[in-house]
Amino acid sequence: MNSIDLQVSDEVRATLGAGRAVVALESSLIAHGFPRPDNLNLAHTLESAVRARGAVPATIALLDGRARIGLDAGALARLAEDTGVTKCSVRDLAYLLATGGSGGTTVAATARLAAAAGITVFATGGIGGVHRSDGHQLDVSADLIELARARVAVVASGAKALLDLPATLEVLETQGVPVVGFRTGEFPAFYTATSGLKLTQRCDDLASLAMVVRTHLGLGAGGLLVCNPPPPALALGSAEVEALVAAALGEAARAGITGPAVTPYVLSALGRLSGGRTGAVNRALILANAELGAELAVALAVRARPVSPSSRGAT
Repeated sequence: MNSIDLQVSDEVRATLGAGRAVVALESSLIAHGFPRPDNLNLAHTLESAVRARGAVPATIALLDGRARIGLDAGALARLAEDTGVTKCSVRDLAYLLATGGSGGTTVAATARLAAAAGITVFATGGIGGVHRSDGHQLDVSADLIELARARVAVVASGAKALLDLPATLEVLETQGVPVVGFRTGEFPAFYTATSGLKLTQRCDDLASLAMVVRTHLGLGAGGLLVCNPPPPALALGSAEVEALVAAALGEAARAGITGPAVTPYVLSALGRLSGGRTGAVNRALILANAELGAELAVALAVRARPVSPSSRGAT
């Protein structure tokens, strides 16, 4: 990414330069994850939540061949309204940048661009992972590979429920990505806090979490995944989610949906099949993750900021 000219907003640049807290936010959820006008409303809600907790939001996207780090109101509105915006993962970055294209960045692409800009905390809903299959096809999200490369702490509610969660955790382990539960010892399954998959790393307070993140990033390795369960008041039960996912995946298969189109199709089907409840959980967990991401970024920035001589007291 050193040869790419990142267009960093003045606010984000000044905040990073001062050693203060910035939180990266993805743009695929605006361009492809929620229907209009909910998508734009959510974008503004997330940015406001980050600011309310003392950090600066940096929504990331590609617009007209430029990698934008921090978007103004006009750019957010364009992403929300333009149906021609590409869903952009890491494999699409070079092509869109070279051809002047526009893209809503996925977890993988957002993590790469955030790390290139010097942002170390990124909040999203749920990461991609290993898709369910009959054993004849292997579909592994680039999110898992990029988590091992980009020096970013990704705050998410585990991986999306339509995935093969045990296989997803296995790939993360193989890639050397720490998976840290925040106030949970179990891998969240997006719409539900429970998956039956135990985590070996857990932090129950923000100070401990910040120490783990700071230490890992200080090792010079890639990123890590911070798992924040969905809000208990809205989280669905595991059996219900599994039944909904099975029905939605069946619809996708009968419709011939494959590749990157599977996730948005299934998420839309889940919303319809659940009477809108999965969408409500999705929105709530993304907001909760943005709030935790901001708190984590502030904790990291406060610890990293040098103490001025005048604040140490007389000796």
